[in-house]
Amino acid sequence: MKQDSDLRNNLKSIRTRLGMSQQDLANIASVTRQTISGVESGQYAPSVAITLRLAKALGCQVEHLFWLERDLPEIEAFLAKPVPNGQQLRVSMARVGGQWIAYPLIGKDAFRQDMIPADGEAISQTGTNKVQVRLLDDNLDTLHNTVVIAGCAPVISLWARATERWHPQLRVQYNFANSMAALHSLCRGEAHIAGMHLYDPETGEYNTPFVRDALAGREAVLITLGVWEEGLLLKSGNPMGIRTVTDLVASGRTIVNREIGSGSRMLLEQTLQKEQIPFDAVQGFDNILKSHQDVAQAVVGGVADAGISTASIATAFGLGFIPLHQSRYDLVILKEYLEEAPVQQLLSTLGHRMVHSQFEILGGYDISKIGEVVATV
Repeated sequence: MKQDSDLRNNLKSIRTRLGMSQQDLANIASVTRQTISGVESGQYAPSVAITLRLAKALGCQVEHLFWLERDLPEIEAFLAKPVPNGQQLRVSMARVGGQWIAYPLIGKDAFRQDMIPADGEAISQTGTNKVQVRLLDDNLDTLHNTVVIAGCAPVISLWARATERWHPQLRVQYNFANSMAALHSLCRGEAHIAGMHLYDPETGEYNTPFVRDALAGREAVLITLGVWEEGLLLKSGNPMGIRTVTDLVASGRTIVNREIGSGSRMLLEQTLQKEQIPFDAVQGFDNILKSHQDVAQAVVGGVADAGISTASIATAFGLGFIPLHQSRYDLVILKEYLEEAPVQQLLSTLGHRMVHSQFEILGGYDISKIGEVVATV
């Protein structure tokens, strides 16, 4: 069948994540390798029979593989709060009193801080980490269909909410943790997936050396969520004229730091070492904050002149940004979890347009390799 310009697919990302070549998939689905290549490139729209065989071969539903891309509607809305003229906005929407209201997702309004509903009640006891939990709901399906992710990237919550919209029966629990803490949580069996962005200057590799050391022989795969720009957050317009970390230190400006085990702290330390600046020469080096949002709020509130975070965080808070490094953010998944249905459902959405569109408008976030298996350990 000839190409359909509206038909989109994520066949390649699902196939490669399962470790299949085009020929492997062709053999299982009883089609030619050229058919697989044509479908993946968008040059060929498969028949219903081939579509069903491909979905069966990959163990997923047809709508996880294919969708129609249409022009999205535009509606007129009223801003819930004033914003600078000409600023590109991420917004949430609601219909109130017969009119559309757009709520700008800027600064602290870009992040949720709601109290999390409980699934049960337990009483801790001295000397043990085991508890008896009295469930507050008899719907065990929700608990069985929960995927736990530990990480520090704000985009995880975007991915989770888009996924839950696509798979209403799936629940994604996002536990905030820096890169090393997330990895250790995975090793302790507390999470299905760990998100991390650590660079090893000795090998020039991202994440893999740290995973290999921590897993001690257990098998895992690393799947890329994206590549983000990391650097210095500064006051809007950069009134101090800072261009490098050396400029920051030489002018006696203050910085806020992150905790040991975070990718942001590691980047700051590696930058200082490269520029031959002692840690104790940096004003505020021991002023520790626990999240990207906290760093941004410290700069916005004048608690510090600068901090290490990402370009997307700078955009969300209206701050200046000096790029220092591009860092690959990977999802680390134990192979024993890969075949679990909730994990498969979550990973299948990495190629979905709804997830891509949320990431693309953040700024400073490259998703050209999203969903690719970058390493196995």
